[in-house]
This record gives sequence, C-alpha cells and structure tokens, in this order.
Amino acid sequence: MRTRTNLHIDNDALAFASSYANAKGVSLGIAVSELIRRAERAAGPEGGSQRLVRNAHGYLEIAETGDRITPEMVREAAEDALVGE
Repeated sequence: MRTRTNLHIDNDALAFASSYANAKGVSLGIAVSELIRRAERAAGPEGGSQRLVRNAHGYLEIAETGDRITPEMVREAAEDALVGE
C-alpha cells in the first residue's frame, strides 16, 4: 500500500536521497522507502549491533573506543555503500 505525504527533511538528506534515486533509476519516494528499510534492517531485531552502544545521553558510540558516531560518519558510510553497489 502506498501513501502520499509531505515530508520536511534537511537539505543534505534530500540531496543524498535524490542522488540515490538517480543512481538506482527510481523515484524519490521509492528511494526514501528503500533507504529507510535498509536502515531498519541494519539496526537488526534488537535495534543495534554489538559494535555500537548508546551512551547515557542516548548517542551511538563505538563500543570498543567510546567514540561518538556523528552524522558525517553516517553520511560517509552511506556514500561508500552507494558507490559499492
């Protein structure tokens, strides 16, 4: 079932989703749906991985080092994954 909706998203997220859509040859709506599903699958059934933990403030950190995961790190990883496909 498809639902039509309006989203207010950040410009960088829109740029990434648009690039993804163009690379895959799909509409923006399909691209956003795919990206959300990929993120959900990556989180796994327990909502995370053994390599990532949430700190007391709710931020994701790398378990071994305690380094905080930044939005830039997520974007870089997503871009690397897109290039690899």
